[in-house]
Amino acid sequence: MNRPIAPLPARRKKPLFLSWLQLRKERARLLVAIAGISFADVLMFLQMGFRGALFDSAVQFHESLNGELIMVSSRSRSLISLDRFTERRLYQAAAATGVQAVSPIYLNPVQWRNPYNREIWDIYAIGINPEHAVMNLPGVEANRHKLRAPDTILFNSGSRKEFGPIAQRFQAGESITTEIDERQFQVQGLFQLSPTFGINAYLVTSDINFLRMVRSRQGGLIDVGVIELKPGADPQIVLAELRSRLPQDVKVMTRADYAKAEVAFWNASTPVGYTFDLGVVIAFIVGAVIVYQILYSDVTDHLPEYATLKAMGFRDRYLLLVVFQEALILAAFGFVPGTAIALGFYRVTYIATALPMAMDLGRVIFVFLLTAVMCSFSAAIAVRKLQNADPADIF
Repeated sequence: MNRPIAPLPARRKKPLFLSWLQLRKERARLLVAIAGISFADVLMFLQMGFRGALFDSAVQFHESLNGELIMVSSRSRSLISLDRFTERRLYQAAAATGVQAVSPIYLNPVQWRNPYNREIWDIYAIGINPEHAVMNLPGVEANRHKLRAPDTILFNSGSRKEFGPIAQRFQAGESITTEIDERQFQVQGLFQLSPTFGINAYLVTSDINFLRMVRSRQGGLIDVGVIELKPGADPQIVLAELRSRLPQDVKVMTRADYAKAEVAFWNASTPVGYTFDLGVVIAFIVGAVIVYQILYSDVTDHLPEYATLKAMGFRDRYLLLVVFQEALILAAFGFVPGTAIALGFYRVTYIATALPMAMDLGRVIFVFLLTAVMCSFSAAIAVRKLQNADPADIF
């Protein structure tokens, strides 16, 4: 007796292939989803970029100091919230074991007059001893000997355009003299230091020229002290000795801790850091809502097809995988143009503000993971309708 031949099992399409077919069918919807995700990614990149620029620019001065330990007043909070202390504390520190040299630094905002349009802008003056290599910046180190002359300064070539085309004219060989707090000073060199959210530009001069420039300042009251250690000296041992010997009106810390304190000030003591973090959260929510609307509409439109697949024996797990793969495809497609657009905005922002807006691999990976989580979260909400779908009710 001939036995009946069993039918061949139906060939199932892979979930990824089915996901792509569904997305491609509604091209207008696909483009809207990609645009929405790209928009959310650009917002996240910009908020993180501004936050990174805030912290990177805020600590460039700190990282340029050529010393292992830093002394400031115990009442100082940041570079824009300083308090002065007597220079005697710095020279007391010079007597500690392992200390090789100490250098005082004066800091104060002054009024810079643009020599070309005569407009006045605040600029941050840094007064150093020109005999000491206190700042590890090429422009400062190469030109600090020129500051021995009276009424001479080094200008920050990374300054915004409001201060005038000083760097371009100086490099072209022009002799530049300008007015600072009603006194004439001559530019003798250039150095590079990015502006911050609180400081538009810098200039460097000698400590003697600084006191001529800022007539309200008293010699011997300084803002920052740089402590250079002898080769082989342990910074933590010297730090412990200084903290035990010096009065409580000053605090001594490592250069790394000095930079961390500046970042902590901007992140916790001002609303700026919180604002940028909130911007990332809002961008995440906006992107999640857009993806949810797209996926929910897709599931609703194809609900009969999903019900048919259920009736044919496909499990919920397979159908849910289709929707989640749609979400990840949208995440990848939206991330690529979003990253490209963000790079363009970074460049435009750097040209306009001179802030150190730069993309790094860690940020790219983090935003991509956020995008994947955002789309997966939206998919998890959208598939609830699919899970509750009963083929008998739909048909």
